[in-house]
Amino acid sequence: MKLAEALQERADLNRSIEQLRSRIQMNVLVQEGEKPAEDPQRLIKELEESLARLEELICKINLTNCKTVVDGQTLTELIAKKDVLKLRQSALRDIIYSASQSTHRARNTEIKIQPVVSVEKLQKQSDAAAKQLRLLENQIQQANWLTDLIES
Repeated sequence: MKLAEALQERADLNRSIEQLRSRIQMNVLVQEGEKPAEDPQRLIKELEESLARLEELICKINLTNCKTVVDGQTLTELIAKKDVLKLRQSALRDIIYSASQSTHRARNTEIKIQPVVSVEKLQKQSDAAAKQLRLLENQIQQANWLTDLIES
């Protein structure tokens, strides 16, 4: 199994677990004399099996990420870099948005609000972070599809 396939299965399991939790919630209480639409014990068993598989996959994915080196860095390091780039880009976008807000004055006697940072400079930094992020995500995706999941 390739790492990318394991990541897809992990995402599917996470969705399935959330659905099972919801289905269990909807079937644990019934009116006296009624039966639930689904057997909650069977759903709980299915939930436990899904959780066990998820734990197994997470361990294998993490081990694979720690041991797989791409251009001198482990996948774990590349993922950390990607996460920080996303945070940086998000923070820069928020700053740019705030600094770009214009206030309208009804009269010249009202207080004038102006940015104290260079929106243009910040936009260039944001664009550079976005490009770096795209390239890094491509690099990680390529490694995910080329790397075999470490099974033990």
